[in-house]
Amino acid sequence: MTETLLDPMALEDAVTLPTYSKPPVALVRGQGTHVWDTEGREYLDFYGGHCVALLGHCPPRVVEAIREQAGELLFYSNAVYSPVRAEAAQALVDLAPDTLNRVFWCNSGTEANEAALKLARAVTGRSRVVAFSDGFHGRTLGALAATHGDKYHAPYRAVLPETTWVPFGWEGAVEEALQGEDVAALILEPMQSMAGITEARPDFYRAIREICDRTGTVLIFDEVQTGVGRTGTFLYGEHVGVTPDLVTLAKSLGAGVPVGAVLVNDAIAATVKAGDQGTTFGGGMLAMAAVHATLRQLADENLMARSLELFDRIADGLRAVDGVVEVRGRGCLIGVQLDREARPVVGALREAGVIV
Repeated sequence: MTETLLDPMALEDAVTLPTYSKPPVALVRGQGTHVWDTEGREYLDFYGGHCVALLGHCPPRVVEAIREQAGELLFYSNAVYSPVRAEAAQALVDLAPDTLNRVFWCNSGTEANEAALKLARAVTGRSRVVAFSDGFHGRTLGALAATHGDKYHAPYRAVLPETTWVPFGWEGAVEEALQGEDVAALILEPMQSMAGITEARPDFYRAIREICDRTGTVLIFDEVQTGVGRTGTFLYGEHVGVTPDLVTLAKSLGAGVPVGAVLVNDAIAATVKAGDQGTTFGGGMLAMAAVHATLRQLADENLMARSLELFDRIADGLRAVDGVVEVRGRGCLIGVQLDREARPVVGALREAGVIV
């Protein structure tokens, strides 16, 4: 190996697929709101690695729970019972709305969306999915079919399940699309993150809940980014007064440990039998220890209310900055529209020690 390849950035570029365009920074340590690179430079982190580090980096309660669990039982599949898995599931349903009383554990957001779409098709006996323009639900084939955009679909179009697209925020289009007797599910991000932190009117969410009830369509909220208290309530749906049939979670759920989950309502849960779903690593002990510690800290320290305070503080400061056109979002999911191209601003902030 040459001396050049000993550099971690050059080595990673040499031996991994180039699926991300990365800034010239190699991070090695994190604590709270800050991270440090290989050169010892400190950054204030407003990104959290795709909205994952909800409690900051290396939160002590989560780190200790992981360390303790790793010394007792690192992993066993969910073919056996597990106290830590049971505790994590109970903590999750305690924070969720009353009708979402069952959990399916998996490993990521796209897996959670795959499982939710499968459950919807199984319980309805229908096949077609309705999703929203500019929505993003993951990159595995089933979830990818509900992710909008030709740049995602082009190489795989021939094998993607059928999806009908409707404009986000227009209940009339939803009403029309759900008239067919073959529609299994309506899936949406209640706040469209990749589309620029876009929200609809509160009555839109209530309208689509009513339409789904009337047409027998399963309503899925993809709360992979909005959930786990990030937007001020445990689920965004609580903010608008809507409880979907299925909710998908990941990212913040393990405070940095890979984990995903589907919250399932009682009616759908009653139709599931042994063998209908499966996962090897979903519900593994290490992830469950992280989830349980994360959820306990979220509740014990009233961090959901804290996220709303942070939004007000950050948004007020941003609105006073020259070049800021609009601040969008809720809680700790914030989008900033500028009057100029964003990429150079992101780069300049990084040079100043701030990651966005």
